[in-house]
Amino acid sequence: MVAVVDTLLLAAAHSDGLPPAAIAAYALTVVLVIALRYRSPAASFVAALALATLTGGTYVLLLWAAYQAGRAISSPTGTAVTVGAAVGGLGAQLVARGAQGLAPVVSTFVVFVALPLLVGRYLAQHDRLVSALDRNNRQLRREQEILAERERLDERLRIARDMHDSLGHRLSLVSVQAAALEVAELPPQQQQAVRQLATATRRAMVELYELVGALRERDEAPAASTGVPAIGWLVAEFQAAGVSVTLRERGQALPLSTAAGQAAYRVVEEGLTNAVKHAPGQPVTVDVGWEDGTLLLTVVNPLPDPPTPRNDIGSGHGLTGLSERLLPAGGFLDHRLTEGSFRLYAMLPCVRSGVAEQPADDDHPLTVGRFRTVAVGFAAAVLMFVVLPASILAGVG
Repeated sequence: MVAVVDTLLLAAAHSDGLPPAAIAAYALTVVLVIALRYRSPAASFVAALALATLTGGTYVLLLWAAYQAGRAISSPTGTAVTVGAAVGGLGAQLVARGAQGLAPVVSTFVVFVALPLLVGRYLAQHDRLVSALDRNNRQLRREQEILAERERLDERLRIARDMHDSLGHRLSLVSVQAAALEVAELPPQQQQAVRQLATATRRAMVELYELVGALRERDEAPAASTGVPAIGWLVAEFQAAGVSVTLRERGQALPLSTAAGQAAYRVVEEGLTNAVKHAPGQPVTVDVGWEDGTLLLTVVNPLPDPPTPRNDIGSGHGLTGLSERLLPAGGFLDHRLTEGSFRLYAMLPCVRSGVAEQPADDDHPLTVGRFRTVAVGFAAAVLMFVVLPASILAGVG
């Protein structure tokens, strides 16, 4: 485009006509100067200055080469070479034109050499500054993530130690006492209750040590005994303990994320535990439904009549903890009293097959600095390639 425009301007400036061979040679020279820019922008700028001195024109090529040279300046040496070439070209033009052409030559150099050099230099420095700030911000984010991960691991290790030393010790004592009762001479009904107690205690210890092991891992490992497939085992445990539980399953099972599967298990576990604690002897219905890529869980139990007195066992944070567990998995939790029954409802999204989670692209953010660079570059291009050349050519005409 630069070669075509510059050649047309040269042909229009010589209305008396130029030989076709001269026009072709000029166009070829412009193309070579443009090609030289990809090897050395400074050399291309010097060649454009020389061609402008010889032809008395070459404004578009001179403007383009000056801008590219300004963009390529990255050291004091490069700045000195470029400025020296510009001053030398200005001196050569003054010598060729004489004292009478001082004002036109200087104004031409200001518009087609000095301004493009400064704009190119400014945009290059701005781009390098934005890139440096972007690299520093990414490095700072990485360091902050490393520190946060270290603090998180330290906290998980502390929790794992406390759980192992306190809760693990107490569960071990309960397990030993339950095992001793299993081999003791007891009536059949009491022996059956002791066996259920011992089984529940051993299962609690297994889950505890799985949790402690997961806390000690760098990445959170899924517990083998939790998830949607384990809901049936959980219901069977409560049924063996004498709780009237009905499990209903609807729809075709779909894949869930690890967090969603664990959250689903904990919803049913919390619902059954609350039913046994606050409505002992009442039947409980657990509904597991798969609808439109969603897992729907419902745990319903009638309220006791008269109401059971509230005891102090438990922290009272179970439902709050469930909400906090479901939110990161994209789920929803609701609980309310309706028609004399307590209803715990949860909804969890399934994993769509063939759809991968797209990471956020933080490496090349569209910052204000980048937008400003594009805006300045566009304005400078319009000014240099359209407004100023048109005004100067109109003045010359």
